[in-house]
Amino acid sequence: MKPETNAPVLLRGRDITRRWGGLVAVDRVSIELTRGSVHAVIGTNGAGKSTLINILSGEIPPSGGSVELLGQDVTRWAQPRRARAGLGRSYQRNTIYPSFTVFENCRLAAQARTQQAWRWWSDAQRCEASTAAARDAAARAGLDELLERPAGLLSHGQKRQLEIAMCLATAPEVLLLDEPLAGMGAEETERMLALLDQLRAGHAILLVEHDMDAVFRIADRITVMVNGSVIASDVPAAIRTHPQVLTAYLGDH
Repeated sequence: MKPETNAPVLLRGRDITRRWGGLVAVDRVSIELTRGSVHAVIGTNGAGKSTLINILSGEIPPSGGSVELLGQDVTRWAQPRRARAGLGRSYQRNTIYPSFTVFENCRLAAQARTQQAWRWWSDAQRCEASTAAARDAAARAGLDELLERPAGLLSHGQKRQLEIAMCLATAPEVLLLDEPLAGMGAEETERMLALLDQLRAGHAILLVEHDMDAVFRIADRITVMVNGSVIASDVPAAIRTHPQVLTAYLGDH
């Protein structure tokens, strides 16, 4: 499913810059994520991709520029506040709780979305809202038959699915996915791509990924970064033949 022509912009970064001393890790990068689309960010190691996604998620502040989420300026918002406002994030490394079941992992994520400090005495297992959100998220991620399995016993691909399920349990409108295909075999990659395609309709998705075959299959738009700067941002067909991209990154791909 391709994005609607006039789909709303859910996340926007304007002239994002991040300096570490004399090093400019991200240099005036602008990006827009629209509902119904997968926007991939590619580049070699050190290109600034992870720094960009960390700024968009609120984990580190920008040195310059701004971030808007659902029409609000969230530049100075911390990551938990952005998460509660509708932004979900997955990481390069698994961030699951291996001794907890799939269901318990999803329920914890759902509870973080709707924290109710004044109800500290309540039994979490009796919270119908978080229980329903957890079950729904696991089902959408293709894990509904593994709810009672300890997360540590899942395959690598299933753990990546669980991370996305935990994101979905927080009811996000924007998903920032950092290398969700890393380390996957062909069958696991196919399952993940099918999941992303299903999620596309209701979300704006930012995908940072090194698997170029997968990127060109799933992305509606691709932004290419080199040394902290954007050298191209266009539809996949245009990126595939872009002279600067071919020289800097894709080679003979």
